[in-house]
Amino acid sequence: MILNPAEIEKRSFEIIDQEIEDNIAEENKPYIYRIIHTSADFEYGKITEIHSDAISSGITAIKSGCRIYADTNMIKSGVKKSALEKFGCEIVTSISDEAVAMEAERRGITRSIVGIEKACKDERIKIFAIGNAPTALHALKEMIFNDKVKPALVIGMPVGFVWAAESKEEIKKTGVPYAVTNGRKGGSTIAVAFLNALLYQLMKQSD
Repeated sequence: MILNPAEIEKRSFEIIDQEIEDNIAEENKPYIYRIIHTSADFEYGKITEIHSDAISSGITAIKSGCRIYADTNMIKSGVKKSALEKFGCEIVTSISDEAVAMEAERRGITRSIVGIEKACKDERIKIFAIGNAPTALHALKEMIFNDKVKPALVIGMPVGFVWAAESKEEIKKTGVPYAVTNGRKGGSTIAVAFLNALLYQLMKQSD
């Protein structure tokens, strides 16, 4: 049995590389492999789609010290904080804010929509990580089309049966760099895996 965490991770990635059947572009392997490592689900090799400018645009935004908006506290908690701090970045969410909850109730909409609307007013937010709510991704699409925001990167990986797949197709039509998990699958842990993979690659470049 392997007990060292670094060795476990190294061996895990070796197994993924040996067993994966999909032909994944070399530049996308660190991100898709990280998702598979998190989920133990090889289907992500088929359904993960990364825009050609997503990695470079996301890295540039992080290097600039941007803010990242997450649609769940789980994403905020799961991201590697030391890497964010190294580049002067901050990950934020307003999903639990009382004011957001009150406005959502008053308007009869989800807190995720109100959170996105609020985030789009903050010019420091350049990356949006959506792992839970399709309504958040739909609202972000509307804000992009209405020229309210132009993200450097959208990580669109909400999970679910209602509008999850459709919201990902919508975001792909906006023209902004994106990484999505096509179809119903996704989740906060999957969005975290992609975002952490981005940070790990950036840390390697800066070493």
